[in-house]
Amino acid sequence: MHDQPTSPGSATGTPPGSTSGPAIGSVAGPAAGSTAGTGAAPGADLGPIDEADLTSASVLVVDDNEQNLELLQAYLEDIGCEIRSASDGVEAMRAVEERPPDLILLDVMMPRMSGFQVCAKIKEDASLRDIPIVMVTALNEISDVERAVECGADDFLTKPVQRIELVTRVKSLLRVRLLKRQLEKALEQMKRLSRED
Repeated sequence: MHDQPTSPGSATGTPPGSTSGPAIGSVAGPAAGSTAGTGAAPGADLGPIDEADLTSASVLVVDDNEQNLELLQAYLEDIGCEIRSASDGVEAMRAVEERPPDLILLDVMMPRMSGFQVCAKIKEDASLRDIPIVMVTALNEISDVERAVECGADDFLTKPVQRIELVTRVKSLLRVRLLKRQLEKALEQMKRLSRED
């Protein structure tokens, strides 16, 4: 096991009555996987997706454990993007519907509405289904992973979460998300130009 990453506060226990798994913090999980890029339209100058571009992105962190929320937010601060939070599934759905984020970090075991239910509900909505969802869970049964896949999850992180793995995956998914948005804008511009000719 690797050394536990330095982080503000302690996140080594679960408050009494909490329905979430073990608190996040320490090290575990496989090495971060790579995410395939998105092809650009011919002749479209999209520009590079660099670190500065991620400041325009928004990440919604959902967990009913306050320590987990604080730790994940601290881990993501270096990315420079906007970080929003929700303490359960119902609150998460409200936040997504009011202002869709560019990525969601979603705990599985929560009161009122589980992460599985939230994920499935978002992926059923045509206007929201393109939002990448990373499930953060202490569950390690194959059946749990299969259920998350069936719900439409885009990636997984296992508690306790390793900081470098979290940051790497979030950056990768945000770059693809922003690149896709730029591509869609370029295609719209090309369509407008073709109609004007």
